[in-house]
Amino acid sequence: MAKALMFMGTGSDVGKTTIVAGLCRAFADRGLRVAPFKPQNMSNNAAVTADGGEIGRAQALQARAARREPLTAMNPVLLKPEHESGAQLIVRGRRVGSYAARDYWKMRGELMPQVLAAYRELAADADLVLVEGAGSASEVNLRGNDIANFGFAQAAQVPVILVGDIDRGGVIASIVGTFAVIAPSDAALIRASLINKFRGDPALFTDGAAFITERTGVPCLGPLPFFPDAAKLPAEDSLALDAKPSGAGGSYVIAVPRLPRIANFDDLDPLRAEPGLSVVVVEPGQAIPQAADMIILPGSKATRGDLEALRRFGWDIDILAHHRAGKRILGICGGYQMLGRTIADPHGIEGAPGTSAGLGLLVVDTVLGPTKELRVEHATHLATGEALSGYHMHMGVTSGADSARPFSRMAGNDDGATSGDGLIVGTYLHGIFASNAFRHAFLNMQSPVDYDGAVETAIDGLAAHLAGHLDLDALVDLAGEVA
Repeated sequence: MAKALMFMGTGSDVGKTTIVAGLCRAFADRGLRVAPFKPQNMSNNAAVTADGGEIGRAQALQARAARREPLTAMNPVLLKPEHESGAQLIVRGRRVGSYAARDYWKMRGELMPQVLAAYRELAADADLVLVEGAGSASEVNLRGNDIANFGFAQAAQVPVILVGDIDRGGVIASIVGTFAVIAPSDAALIRASLINKFRGDPALFTDGAAFITERTGVPCLGPLPFFPDAAKLPAEDSLALDAKPSGAGGSYVIAVPRLPRIANFDDLDPLRAEPGLSVVVVEPGQAIPQAADMIILPGSKATRGDLEALRRFGWDIDILAHHRAGKRILGICGGYQMLGRTIADPHGIEGAPGTSAGLGLLVVDTVLGPTKELRVEHATHLATGEALSGYHMHMGVTSGADSARPFSRMAGNDDGATSGDGLIVGTYLHGIFASNAFRHAFLNMQSPVDYDGAVETAIDGLAAHLAGHLDLDALVDLAGEVA
């Protein structure tokens, strides 16, 4: 019978995702069949699964760490924010519709049967299920109808480890305070607390750990030292764009406008790992650097809205000037759509029905539709002849004269478009820069960087880090049997 253990946080970004990923690899290395699980996620950074759906990028990373194919059951409910108070709802990998936050909050409890079914489906083929909570475990104002944290933990009777981030300060208050504000029945599920991202001499926290144990009545694990190579792993929150190194100092400069609803931004990770590149994320209010050798327009969860924002920030002027200077521009997915002449949304997929004028740099037009393309692809980049892998995750059909010069070809089908002068390229394929030979050929540079190999090395290092500072056998003992 499978066992399960859930990791909740005192707040967002305390390291739950990283801890679960590292433990997935550590326990898999011990010969256990491990499955990651997150009942509900909110992220515009998603991955295509082996069973043809989409899940949060973090769960795909955790599946990779567990040496398993990613499955929709690993993240049965995914919210993809489209604006400040609404999101697209994905259930078992498929789009259900778009909901205002208030409406979703009222109906989310109805999704619990599907969440539990996915959890038990994973457990049927696992020795250990490692569950990740969402946000903060102490959001008592959101406890009603909860399916992400204690609502799920109570329904499935999964023991919990509460993770606190000492790096941001106030970790003792955040852990003890969580116990103080949550319901006693929820607190009873917590088997231990865990101090993460510790820097310095761990002996200095001995009294702190004792205080936490005394006040909470459960062991305080750790402290777990800060693991700097976590920055090399794909992230699911766009806040990671602030923290990740950009390869500053490289002679080739790539500028990326930070769109309000930027999506699948891990497309940039292999570029950031290149020592010869500087990836400059351009914030609203900043101009796109004139020194940039290439501009990449990234994916977007709200293409027409982000196109409007792009113009509001003045980036359209910078992009057109960049083209007049004879420099390259690449649009990926939503960015590809923006490069065309028009984006029509007759069904109101992204909001009010209507048509937006694109940047007009590619002779193509896009019509958004209700069908979402979700599939992994193996293709050939036609300009260089190099093989590449990627995935489709988009809604809409793009066509026009520049489609006669496609970006790539796969199984007889063409993807993308290229302008007559060859400077403007668009593609629907995400993840293309992880293909080393293609990346080097496309950028016309030689590099020793093996991106996928570097990610594997980081996962292995993380697993060894956790195994060296946590008692893995004790964690298994804290886990409970899946009912």
